[in-house]
Amino acid sequence: MSYLLSRRGALGLLAAAAAPWSANAAAQALAGPDADFAALSAKWLDAMARLSPVSATQLGDHRFDNLLDDLSPAGRAAAAASSRRLLAELDALPKGSLSRDNQIDAVILANQLRYDLWTDEVLESWAWDPLIYNELAGDALYSVMAREFAPLTSRLGLAVARMEKLPAFLSQARRNLKPARVPLIHAQTLAKQNKGLTSLIAELITPHAADLPDSARARLDKATTNLAKAVAEHQAWIEGTLLPNAKGDFRLGAKLYDEKLAFALNSSLGRKEIRERAEAAAITTRAQMYALAREVLAGRADAPVTPDTPTPVQQQTAIKAAIDLAAADHPAREDVVEAAKSGLAAATAFVKAKDLITLPDAPVQVILMPEFQRGVAVAYCDAPGALDKKLATFYAVSPIPDDWTAERTTSFLREYNRRAIDDIATHEAMPGHYVQLAHANACPSVLRAVLSNGPFVEGWAVYGESVMAQEGFLGGDPLYKLVVLKTKLRSITNAILDQAIHVDGMSREDALRFMMETAFQEEGEASGKWIRASVSSAQLPYYFVGSEEHWATRREAEKRWGKDFTLKRYHNTVLSFGSPPTRLARAAMFDDPIG
Repeated sequence: MSYLLSRRGALGLLAAAAAPWSANAAAQALAGPDADFAALSAKWLDAMARLSPVSATQLGDHRFDNLLDDLSPAGRAAAAASSRRLLAELDALPKGSLSRDNQIDAVILANQLRYDLWTDEVLESWAWDPLIYNELAGDALYSVMAREFAPLTSRLGLAVARMEKLPAFLSQARRNLKPARVPLIHAQTLAKQNKGLTSLIAELITPHAADLPDSARARLDKATTNLAKAVAEHQAWIEGTLLPNAKGDFRLGAKLYDEKLAFALNSSLGRKEIRERAEAAAITTRAQMYALAREVLAGRADAPVTPDTPTPVQQQTAIKAAIDLAAADHPAREDVVEAAKSGLAAATAFVKAKDLITLPDAPVQVILMPEFQRGVAVAYCDAPGALDKKLATFYAVSPIPDDWTAERTTSFLREYNRRAIDDIATHEAMPGHYVQLAHANACPSVLRAVLSNGPFVEGWAVYGESVMAQEGFLGGDPLYKLVVLKTKLRSITNAILDQAIHVDGMSREDALRFMMETAFQEEGEASGKWIRASVSSAQLPYYFVGSEEHWATRREAEKRWGKDFTLKRYHNTVLSFGSPPTRLARAAMFDDPIG
């Protein structure tokens, strides 16, 4: 479960003028350092859109919708030079003279500029990660066709313009990538995903060809034919050159992992403290699961023994038996998406009835996950950019592939049973990502909407799952509560798994055993998570780290606000600051020092 990790926000309005966007901008006349920071931020936002047109489209800046990112050596050099210039200007500003809101944004922007330079010059993912090119190619088309920000014929024209450029883009990818540095698992994943680009065209573009005039239709037909040839050529290169020569190590190692983790989290927590906290949380959560298992299994003739003080084997057996009851109650393979829609409707009604938070008025839609994005996460939330007002948020669910065996399908459905699907709806949509990202896009700080902090966003969604269970969603059903705790345990073990694989060298066999035994995951889920953990890094800790930070912030609010604390007040307040690192949202909420 995830949200699409892309830069989100508004760019186009800022390109025209260096407008203020701090929280109290409307009440202050910017001057001095604040005016300088506003101009610098606008400059960065504009430069980022020009250097990454695909991200700009996703963010709601549609000035460059006919262009693609330039990942050639010259394009990367231009991006690095821009980051260095802006970082030098930012470092020269007197941070202590900025408003508090701009101090927060300055911390976020500095981290991003340094992260961009580190990714290009130290990590060098452009040379060994072929999946970044596949994602960009798919997003280039999906982002102009998925949402109705312009008339259909206009968006088709933009899609065609990008289709015409994609053959050269794929060719550039082949020139950039060094097969000997590419990890085999990355190459194998690309081999499965590459053809998804043509299916995306077939699903989103070709059906609308009849809406075009003859000349435009002829251009589309030509672009489709040429791109199909380019995708086939790319597939031949993948199978003939990349796969046989992919010898890279997908494990980052301690140095690169720690550096990436610090940038990605922008948190005070480091690898060792995360590991210690996660291991302690796993013990506590399993104990809570055992207590629920005893409740669920009580009176059942086939129930295992459940003493007050169980042995490790007794605890494992009881929790597994209770989870099996939930796993057995799953939809048919063809009903997964309908189950997701039902779960979303139920969660929406509950949040409204409990008045847990102010809800956005923009719609959310359950959709089939596009093929080019399948294979990493089961579901995600794709929110519109801040400039694309009133457009739908997509809650994308991955259907079960037709070629899956009955055994693999059953494993998937047991993991994503009816209660688990209801829980996913709370994570991805209500009151999770959909609600949080809508609040973030309403924040006056455009910069924070663009540079959303992963742990804040994912942590909120995990926090939201627990709130729903605590408040009695689904009538307080103990099996539902058990499923939520299982999901929580998965987020905890995600944080352990990520560093165990990339730093400690955990094997696939040990990783699957850890996920299946410690976290009670089905074999199919564990196998998919192994691939996800192998082709990504420093993202799986978002869920645990972020939820820990959100709960700590809520406890502080309860302490400081006393009798004036309510869930709705707290939720609306913490989300009013956008999606900054949680430590900065906490500082803004309580007027604490900004560190």
